[in-house]
Amino acid sequence: MILEKIKNTILLSLKWIFICLLIGFLSGSASAFLLVALEWVANFRGLNSSIIWLLPIGGLLIGLGYHYYGSSVVKGNNLLLEEYETPKKTIPLKMAPLVLLGTIITHLFGGSAGREGTAVQMGGAIADQFTAIFKLDDSDRKTLIILGISAGFASVFGTPLAGALFALEVLYFSKVNYKSMVLSFLVAFIAYYTVEVWKVNHTHYSIPVVPKLNLNILLWIIPISVLFGLSAMLFSRSTHYWGTLFSKIKYPPFRPFIGGILFAVAIYFIGTTKYLGLGVPIIVESFSKPSEYYDFLAKIVFTGFILGAGFKGGEVTPLFFIGATLGSALSLVVPLPIALLAGMGFVAVFSGATHTPIACTIMGMELFGIQSGPYIGIACFIAYFSSGSIGIYHSQIVKGAKYHLYQKLKRKKMDNF
Repeated sequence: MILEKIKNTILLSLKWIFICLLIGFLSGSASAFLLVALEWVANFRGLNSSIIWLLPIGGLLIGLGYHYYGSSVVKGNNLLLEEYETPKKTIPLKMAPLVLLGTIITHLFGGSAGREGTAVQMGGAIADQFTAIFKLDDSDRKTLIILGISAGFASVFGTPLAGALFALEVLYFSKVNYKSMVLSFLVAFIAYYTVEVWKVNHTHYSIPVVPKLNLNILLWIIPISVLFGLSAMLFSRSTHYWGTLFSKIKYPPFRPFIGGILFAVAIYFIGTTKYLGLGVPIIVESFSKPSEYYDFLAKIVFTGFILGAGFKGGEVTPLFFIGATLGSALSLVVPLPIALLAGMGFVAVFSGATHTPIACTIMGMELFGIQSGPYIGIACFIAYFSSGSIGIYHSQIVKGAKYHLYQKLKRKKMDNF
């Protein structure tokens, strides 16, 4: 009897390790292709800046594709969160190629968007296909969705620890068992090393000087971290606002078409291309040179507008841009190293917009070094608490200390009323 149980445990463990290998390799390979493709289109766009006038046509193609072939997956990341919370049916595999193609088109013609949403959706769609192959129940299907999110995030940013934690934390650790936790870390590293095997590089950042933390410095960190949280709130509400506004256009394919026209005209009149695409060069520059005070606001407006209009990509890299440029601009008045301020903003705004302070703290240490950990951690948690109850994902359920704090404030407000 005991031997039989041991045998079954070993076979079950081997099955899940095999599943992790498949998901990690396939998701990592998809992310590697995405990274290479986005680098190519960014270079092409840089040499052909007038291509932005074709953004409306690109938007129309994206809109038509999703309207006629992808209506079941148009919710994107929110669909993954919904299927995790209330499993209904397997996520269609077509989510992966549709979001990949839509993201490439968005970036090729200059849309201000990210890439995390694409990688996570590809990972989630790929992972969920194994539900039928291995005849898994709803509980195991939840694990697959976690693995898909983990693999996609870890591979596209090169942060396996943060990727594993992000997949767990964005789902507010709901009904997450120890098996899912262990497998989330395993698949994250497999996906990460898959990108390494394909010899695709991630962007590297550094914070060369980290002063010793003291009370005077802490008194500076608290207010700027609140600013990071408020920026996250503004970005989330901006994206939702534009989405609601564009939803009034009854024929969905016209939404990105009209949005593309307005975006191209706006870029023409402001006379700069620094807010197009991912904006990685601007992020890198912000670690050594003070950004303009309005850079973060412009990125909030342009990214919220593009995503709200129906273009594809993600929100996270724009959030990095917003946080890094805000932190960099603050270096003109805050007596802290510019790279440290940029790094704090980089992850803190992301923390506030996704309600994932733990994953963002770990991500900061993975990207910038463990010595920056205390600064990163404080910034992420303060931004998390000061960013409001609405994040970038409609379907995300906010739980934990933040949820209880806002519920308490809400009840107090109602009592006073």
